[in-house]
Amino acid sequence: MRQKSAIEKLTAPVSRFIHQEHTSGIVLFISVLVAIIWVNSPFANSYHHLWDLKFSLGFNGHALDHSLHLWINDGLMAVFFFVIGLELKREFMAGELSSLKKASLPMVAALGGMLIPALIYFFINKDANSEHGWGIPMATDIAFALALLSIAGKQIPSSVKVFLSALAVADDLGAVLVIAIFYSAHISFGPLSIGLGLLVLLLIGNKMGIRSIAFYLVIGFGVWVAFLLSGVHATIAGVLVAFTIPARTLINEKSYAESLRKLLTVFEKEIPNNSTLTTPEQHDAIEKIKSLSANAETPLQKIEYALHPWVAFVVMPLFALANAGIIIGADFFSSLLNPVSMGVAAGLLVGKFIGVLLATWLMVKFGAQLPAKSTWKQMAGVALLAGVGFTMSLFISGLAFTAHPQMVDQAKYGILLASLIAGLLGVIVLRKS
Repeated sequence: MRQKSAIEKLTAPVSRFIHQEHTSGIVLFISVLVAIIWVNSPFANSYHHLWDLKFSLGFNGHALDHSLHLWINDGLMAVFFFVIGLELKREFMAGELSSLKKASLPMVAALGGMLIPALIYFFINKDANSEHGWGIPMATDIAFALALLSIAGKQIPSSVKVFLSALAVADDLGAVLVIAIFYSAHISFGPLSIGLGLLVLLLIGNKMGIRSIAFYLVIGFGVWVAFLLSGVHATIAGVLVAFTIPARTLINEKSYAESLRKLLTVFEKEIPNNSTLTTPEQHDAIEKIKSLSANAETPLQKIEYALHPWVAFVVMPLFALANAGIIIGADFFSSLLNPVSMGVAAGLLVGKFIGVLLATWLMVKFGAQLPAKSTWKQMAGVALLAGVGFTMSLFISGLAFTAHPQMVDQAKYGILLASLIAGLLGVIVLRKS
């Protein structure tokens, strides 16, 4: 076994931290705290000034000129939605949503967890200017929810984690559809036609067997620009481009294993090699192993694994930092007494719990089975964790109230308070289960 280099020893703790499943939730939570502390400090003006900074992208008079806040919400979050799209495609092909039997329970639970919160919010805000925000309490934040599930204890069956993951993925799909249908601006069909044409080009490339990641990312960037200019929310482009990424290998597992063994035999014949350099035969075997391994990988999984740390530790924390800044004054609790805050909080806390648990109970009543080795108390804990709406809820609130900044702040109050209470209650119930 080779010894680690000095730099590997230094970076090993960071690498271990990044690859623990609950750490992205911790980083996200820290970002929220930083945003709240910053905006309530004497340096609050610098917080607002930072996100108002203008940046341009383009040339020859044709440029996209937006604030840093919009670049994060419409640009970096498109990468977030792109990874969601990759996860959705993978789950539909070979995961927990790949068959009706597997998908039925978490998808129906997710549906219940979207409809009941939306209805609660709608009735509290009926006939008010804030009525359009019904989509805010529909979403579950998968990073926070899974992080809290990990904190709840190792005794929780893995099937419960799989159920929560599948529920959150199905929830993401519902949120994407809601954004596409209800929260897109006035549509300009010229840029939209160009974007759809580029999507068709990506699909053709997939069918023709093009596996170059650069091909999909460069043309995918064009789709994002076209959607941004069309009025359809640009993050939808991320999901649609993700569904065009090839998700099949060029060689099956058996052939890969056999070919790999042959190449390893060739490599081992040159051992011992009394040099720091490999022999020509070893080098040739290594190159063939690289090519063979590339054929055994799917572009979809390769991109997903490459982007996941960037989304978890850069995109989402930046989004939280830019959007979670709310002023907490002496009148904080009295400021919650408005239809938006109450609708969002009630939707996430009460609506999610009732919706997920009721839909699960109905499915079991009609013949479905609970996740293996799980209990109804654990399902109650999962239903509470589903009320942690944070990232997606904040995102939808910005879309729902573009003309009403005050309502965006009111929604943030409800989201943060409900997510905090739902998370704490969920962990307590799961620990006692």
